[in-house]
Amino acid sequence: MKIPILSIDGKKIKEIDLPKFFSAKIREDIIAKILESKKIRQPYGPSLVAGKQHAAKGKLVHRRHVWRSGYGRGASRVPRKIFSEKGSQFNWEAAEVPQARGGMRAHPPKPLSMINTLKINKKEMKIALESALSATANPKKISEKYLSLKNKKIENAPFIVEDKIIKLKTKQILESLKKILGRDVYDVAIKKKSIRVGQGKKRGRKYKSNAGMLFVIGKNENVKINAFEIKNAKNLSVVDLANGGSGRLVVYTENAVKDLQEKLK
Repeated sequence: MKIPILSIDGKKIKEIDLPKFFSAKIREDIIAKILESKKIRQPYGPSLVAGKQHAAKGKLVHRRHVWRSGYGRGASRVPRKIFSEKGSQFNWEAAEVPQARGGMRAHPPKPLSMINTLKINKKEMKIALESALSATANPKKISEKYLSLKNKKIENAPFIVEDKIIKLKTKQILESLKKILGRDVYDVAIKKKSIRVGQGKKRGRKYKSNAGMLFVIGKNENVKINAFEIKNAKNLSVVDLANGGSGRLVVYTENAVKDLQEKLK
């Protein structure tokens, strides 16, 4: 099967053989497994020595006739530190335990429980990457992912553009993409930033934005533009292609497709 290479004007200039990964079986289960294993959460919790940083003077004993003993004082047997002393008389104060002032927390967050230790086999990782790439070439998957593209015809997927596009200026690239993708798809492709509705904007998340299109370039290519996400073919991952579900809108340069073929041999 052949696929077209599009010019910067959105016209077909030549055809190449469809790479195998664009026609691979889409394994949603393995993609979901990879996404789960790649989740990152910042571990947090109290200091390991929280509640134990007092100037304690030895362990409190409860035997009779022992100096600095807690015996006979009618005090509960909780860990204590010396609050004040006068000769052999001491005022003890509860310490360390959760119910004591300055003590540790009862059930603090456990940082170890927040560290993702899931591991993935190399073969599974390869299958997931091929599946995610295949979904970007499937018009049905793309229209399912984007609500505004539902029941709309998507042509020329996967979108592969001649390498000349990376030499254009920002305004020219955007105009070129409008011709390549079409007006309906182009509206989804560009990142849009808006102010969040409701109380969330007071809580450190004032703005929200859509993911936008992913532009995949070759390993020796370079583009600087903020209108959409750019990724190098050699660093391309399942998270880039299928975060939030497979079928992301992706535009590839001709060199990027060649690099991906080498990577997935």
